Order: sequence, then C-alpha cells, then structure tokens
Amino acid sequence: MSHERTAPARFTLDPAFTVGEVDPRLFGSFVEHLGRCVYTGIYEPGHPAADEAGLRTDVLELVRELGVTTIRYPGGNFVSGYKWEDSVGPADARPRRLDPAWRATETNAFGLSEFMGFLRKLGGEAEPMMAVNLGTRGTAEAIELQEYANHPSGTALSDLRAAHGDKDPFGIRLWCLGNEMDGPWQIGHKNAEDYGKLAAATARAMRMIDKDVELVACGSSSQSMPTFAAWEATVLEHTYDLVDYISMHAYYEELGDDRDSFLASAVDMEAFIENVVATCDHVGARLKSGKRINISFDEWNIWYNSRFQQDFDENPPDWPEAPRQLEDSYSLTDAVVFGSLLIALLRHADRVRVACLAQLVNVIAPIMTEPGGPAWRQTTFFPFAQASRYGRGRVLQVDPKSPVYDTAKYGRVPLLHATAVLDERSGEVTVFAVNRSRTEVLPLEVTLHGTGVSEVVEHSVLADPDPDARNTLAEPDRIVPRQVAGATIDGELFRCELQPLSWNMIRLTPGGA
Repeated sequence: MSHERTAPARFTLDPAFTVGEVDPRLFGSFVEHLGRCVYTGIYEPGHPAADEAGLRTDVLELVRELGVTTIRYPGGNFVSGYKWEDSVGPADARPRRLDPAWRATETNAFGLSEFMGFLRKLGGEAEPMMAVNLGTRGTAEAIELQEYANHPSGTALSDLRAAHGDKDPFGIRLWCLGNEMDGPWQIGHKNAEDYGKLAAATARAMRMIDKDVELVACGSSSQSMPTFAAWEATVLEHTYDLVDYISMHAYYEELGDDRDSFLASAVDMEAFIENVVATCDHVGARLKSGKRINISFDEWNIWYNSRFQQDFDENPPDWPEAPRQLEDSYSLTDAVVFGSLLIALLRHADRVRVACLAQLVNVIAPIMTEPGGPAWRQTTFFPFAQASRYGRGRVLQVDPKSPVYDTAKYGRVPLLHATAVLDERSGEVTVFAVNRSRTEVLPLEVTLHGTGVSEVVEHSVLADPDPDARNTLAEPDRIVPRQVAGATIDGELFRCELQPLSWNMIRLTPGGA
C-alpha cells in the first residue's frame, strides 16, 4: 500500500547534550490483587505449566522477555484495606476477606512470601516495591510489616517470618506510603494535610528502623484532580526531608471518535511530569533545601476506564473470586500511544527514576492468560520489551522540528515523538520514535554529531494497515514487530521513513561493532 509523504522531521543527536541516565527502575510494573492479575494470571496451581509453587512458568517466561524490573505490590486501591498479616503463614490457614475496593473476595492464597518467591524466580533486576496501608491502618502496622519483612532475626516478627519458612529477610528497599489517598474512591481517603502528617509520621518511624529505606509519598491520582498541585505542595511541606519520591499516576483512553487527540496523549503526560517537578522544586526552594525530590510514576498505561466504571457502577459485582475485571484488549493504535508514553518517561529520565506499568498480567496488561490455557503477548508488550532491553544508558536531548497536526484536546501537535538513548559501553545509539500521522509516511533525518555511529543494526516497526488490529487468544501473533529496510547513514546524516501510525526502534552502532 502506498502512502503520501509529509515534509521530513529532523533533529540532532550529540552526546554532549544529555537528559540523564536511565534508572533501571523506569521499566517497572505492578501486581495488584485485582481481577485475574494474580489468580489465573501469575499464580494458577493445577495449570499444566504451573511449577511446584503454583506459578505459571509460561507467564514467568513472558515476564522475563518483557524485561520488567521493580514490581509494585499489592496495590493499588486494594492496599487501602489490606491487612498484611492475612497474607503470611500457612496458606490454608489464611482468612478470606472482602475487598471493598473492587467488590471481590480475597482468598489470600497468594501472599507476601509467594510474591517474593515470584520475584526470585524472575531473577535479573526484579525487585519489590511494597505499598503500606495508610487508608484503614497507619504507622504502627507499617513498621510491623517492615520488621517482619526486613529484620534478620531475634524479634517476634522476624522470627515469625522464619517460622513461616522464610529464614532470610526479604530486603525490601522501596516503599509506597499508601495509594492515591487524594481520591474520594479510596478506602480511608484523606485530605492533603491529614495525609501529609500521617505520611511524615510513618516515614519517620520507618527510617528509625532503617535510615536507608527509599520512600514514595502519594501525589495526585491524576492531573485532572481538583486538588492537583496544591495536594503535592501540602504533602511535601510535611514530608520533603523524609521521602525520596512523589508518585504520579496517569491513564489514557480514546474517547468518542477523537483518535487524533488520543495519539497525542504524551503531550499531557509530559506536561504533567513537568508540572509535578515544578511543584517539587518550588517546595524545595521555599524550604531552602538542597535535596531534590524525584518522580515515581508508579501507575501508567492505556486504560478504557470510562467503559469499566460505567459497568462497575451499573452492575456491581457480588464479591466473586478473581473475576474478569479491566481486561482491556489492546489495538495497534493503543500500542503506538503506549510507545509514545514510554518515550515521554525516557525524555524525563533525569527526574522520573521509578515507573510502573499498571499492570503486569490480564488487568490492563501486556500479557494475557486463559485459565488452564495459553498465555500471549498483547500489542503493548513489544514497545515495552524493546525499550527495556535497548533503552539503557544515557538519554540524549532530542528537540525535533516536525510537521504538525491539529487535535481537539491539545491544539497543534508534532507528528513525530522521539527520544534516543546512548549505551556508553557499546557506543550504540537507539532511537525510539512514533509517527502520529494516521495516513502519511514521515521521513526522518537525524544529524549525528560526535556519536561515532556509522551502521544501522536494525529498524524495527510496529504498524499495520488495520489500526484496530489486536492480538487475541485465537490470533495471538496478529501484531508483531517486523524489520524494515531503507534506513541509511551517510556521513553524519541518518535517514529513514516512519510508516503511518507506527512505533519504531532504530539501533545504530559504530562501524565494526
């Protein structure tokens, strides 16, 4: 199929001009006790692929391929009603509980020890990011969980962990001080003043046990919250010297037939990041602090939440176990926007040090499973896996000059959204680029100042003539990345063409590499 071509988009890469080093935690994910993320997702005893611990080995393989690092647990909205004691000890003796957040029944068959076992089997860079309940509980329960999880031995709670079969401490470094406490939907919702005081007290107590823990204070649930920015400012007034990060959450969906605005979702995400950074730095200036608060973007994804919320409100579930909730099926269009959100995170790698794709399996996830059946990759799997594998190193400044298009939500938006990462060990430069045009090929010209690259290793593209095509149980490989030819380097000029509505990964290396 032939397409019209736009005018070229252009930018310059120069290793002297960088954004910052990519923290591996940027490629984190999220496992919440919600829907089928845990049960029949990562954990399904009796499945043909289950190991001795009930973990699905087919899912473990896909999670390793996806390349996730930090995994946030156990919520999410679920954590605001969570009793950590329910999730430890002999599984057959654990209590069943109502989960008001998602109107489901939690069996607690999978708990803290099982989660840590899951991370150990993932290996690599997998590390826990544990959330504490500051909704229905508080400081005392948080430090009890910390003692149970991390203290070596010789106390009631550390010895209880050993008696439960985990002699070695879990060594959890990264902790969330609650979840979305600004949200009226949250169990135990608080105003900024009350949450800030509680978060500060909890942070202070946790640091008395271990001064080196890394702590995340709750930021706004979204930029559209009426308390946005004022919430961050108040919370940080109380916690600035006690925490390391403030959280950000953002989800995007196509509303009505406004696909052009949906394709520009990263415009909102980048503005959101910059607004939170400005608020953090404003509070730091007021406090005359030399410390810098970084961002934990610990929930982000495409989520068709408006559809879910309407159904949830009209047909509230009757406390089922592991129901099919939030099982969005992602199209090629969704994957392109998803890739653009990844680009936004990388473009702010100097301040976004942690990010968690919400969620990992079945629930708005890159990996889907069928109970008793197969697991497969959604379209969004591929941009994440490629970025995690090749987006390591130093982010180079990318300031494109690009043709633009009109959107109802964000005005005039560049067709090109791009970033580039330099691996200083190998000298390889990887460009990640999205063409937002639905109909036109976008020629790309990149001036390579001092990069030393001279060969195109690959140009991988995710594109399809059908923008709504998706991977399903029946057609699990309908959308996969493919290699395209035509990219060239001539001296210091790189040229290629970006197909309409496409996610692109382009790897460039020094000659002879």
